[in-house]
Parts: sequence; C-alpha cells; structure tokens
Amino acid sequence: MYDFVSGPLLWLSGFIFVAGFIYRAFRLFRLTEKKDRVFCTVTIPKDKPVPSASAEEMQLEKIARFQNSLLSRHPVVFLVSALFHACILLPPFFLMAHNVVLHSSLGIRLPAVPDGLADFMTMIVLACGLFFLVRRITIPKVASISSGDDYGVLFLTILPFLTGFFAYHQLFDYKAMLTMHVFAGDLLLIALPFTKAGHMVFFFFTRLAMAGENSMGRGNRIWSD
Repeated sequence: MYDFVSGPLLWLSGFIFVAGFIYRAFRLFRLTEKKDRVFCTVTIPKDKPVPSASAEEMQLEKIARFQNSLLSRHPVVFLVSALFHACILLPPFFLMAHNVVLHSSLGIRLPAVPDGLADFMTMIVLACGLFFLVRRITIPKVASISSGDDYGVLFLTILPFLTGFFAYHQLFDYKAMLTMHVFAGDLLLIALPFTKAGHMVFFFFTRLAMAGENSMGRGNRIWSD
C-alpha cells in the first residue's frame, strides 16, 4: 500500500494538482476583463490652488483602514491565521525527509529545516486547526455560514500534519501512520485546486491583478458582466 500511495498515486495527485490550478487560473482569468482607462481633463483657474488631501486627512484615512482590517477587529484570529499559514507552508517543502524523497524522485534538493523546528511548527498547525474548529462550532455567526465543505477542507488540511506527527513520534504503528501520512498528502494535493484551500494561491491573483479597494497592487482587471 505504501508503494502505491508514494508512487503512482503521488504522481497522479501531483498531475491533478498542477492541471487543476492551471484550469482554475484560466477559468478565473476568463471571468475577468482588462479595466478600461478613463482619462479626464480638469481645468483649474490659476488663482485657485489645486485641492489636495491634508496630512491629517491622510492619517485619518489610514486609521479608518486599520480599524476595518482583520488585525484591528480580530487580532487573535489574525495572529493565529498568520501562524497557521506560515507553519503550513514551510514543513512540506523544507522537511529533511521530504527533501530526500524529492531528490530521489526529481533530483531537486531544497534547503532543509531541522526536524525539531519542523515538529514544533507541526504542533502549531495542529493547535491552530483546533482553534479554527472550535471557533466554527462555538461562534454563532461563524457557525451559521460554515458548511460541510468548510469542515472537510479543515480536516484534509490538518490530516497530513496529524499523521506525520504520529509517524515522527512513532505513537502508533509507524508503517501504517507513514502510509496514512502520504495518502493524506495525496488527497490534499488533489483537493487544493478545487476547494477553498486554493485561496492560498488565488489570493495573490485577486489582490494583485484585480482592481478594488482591497487590492495590494494597482490592479488592471475587473469582473466581467
């Protein structure tokens, strides 16, 4: 079973992962169009100064944006989310054991983090996952908009880390936990392009390419009618 999940199924899940993101990116691009530039000419009398925002007004605007941000409204959620996303990205790519598999399969070698640090980051992911689960269940306004898909995505995201933690510490049968760990990783790769977990990639498209008040760049695309 281990040979199957770490061989043919891993290659298949990797192909679905890449092809799925290419398809989703193409579809998302087709749903948008380039924003038309609007030029206008304003004639201002020479005896009147050009209106501009004062330093105080600009400061008030910054304060208003901060007050509407997640950091201001829910600082704990912001901190947990930041830790969760940071720790969920580093171990899969820079864990020594994963690097060995990657090098033997594709001849690619990445920098590796110490196993102790990766284990600590795994515990952070598990703790953050528990926080998100309890939050979804106990907070009414979050529970009201949570569906089975939300719980399923959270479960699929946490499962590779949980089984990897069990395998690393040999809490149960090592071979069984290692097989479940690789299988869980395969399932996550397949699910990523087609579930809400894909926001970790599509976030950058919507924030950099799309024009809007929440854009992190200039943004030159808008949603098509």
